[in-house]
Amino acid sequence: MKFDVIKLDGKKAGSVELDEALFGLEPRADILHRVVRWQRNNAQAGTHKVKTRSEVKYSTKKIYRQKGTGGARHGARSAPIFRGGGIYKGPVVRSHGHDLTKKFRKLGLKHALSAKAQAGELVVIDTADADGKTAALAKAVKDLGWKRALVIDGAEVNEKFALAARNIEGLDILPSMGANVYDILKRDTLVLTKAGVEALEARLK
Repeated sequence: MKFDVIKLDGKKAGSVELDEALFGLEPRADILHRVVRWQRNNAQAGTHKVKTRSEVKYSTKKIYRQKGTGGARHGARSAPIFRGGGIYKGPVVRSHGHDLTKKFRKLGLKHALSAKAQAGELVVIDTADADGKTAALAKAVKDLGWKRALVIDGAEVNEKFALAARNIEGLDILPSMGANVYDILKRDTLVLTKAGVEALEARLK
């Protein structure tokens, strides 16, 4: 499908042919949900930990005799029933990550791109180029109406553009290999350079 290309000043810069297999799918929430969960679970530290009965610091001496007290039978002060005792079946250090096939991950990225295209939240620019000045780029972004935007460039990000964008709130930039479902979906606007479009098509075919 044909898509208009603009420059950072808002002027038209021709058009580009977008692959229907990447940008023309009917987005499926179940696929996007699975890929986002896979991403977030892999990012989770999993360093939460509580002390079990064997780890709390208490004497192992029987706290009182077995019979004749009129109370329940107990062996150690570290039992979970007591305040300060070990925690029963609490969280332990572990990985929350799980596997997801490469084919499915690719499919998720295609559906994320298609979702942005269908919602009218996709913008294609000629190049992500700047003179390294944050003020000039911030004005251009404001004039274009981008509030929470993700810019995806080609194989490498333009250094001066990255420098200028670094201190602009709500503007992030990634190389094409860094493109992922979670970052695309959580932004209001997805901005692709022509080089980024070519790199994504080569990556996802």
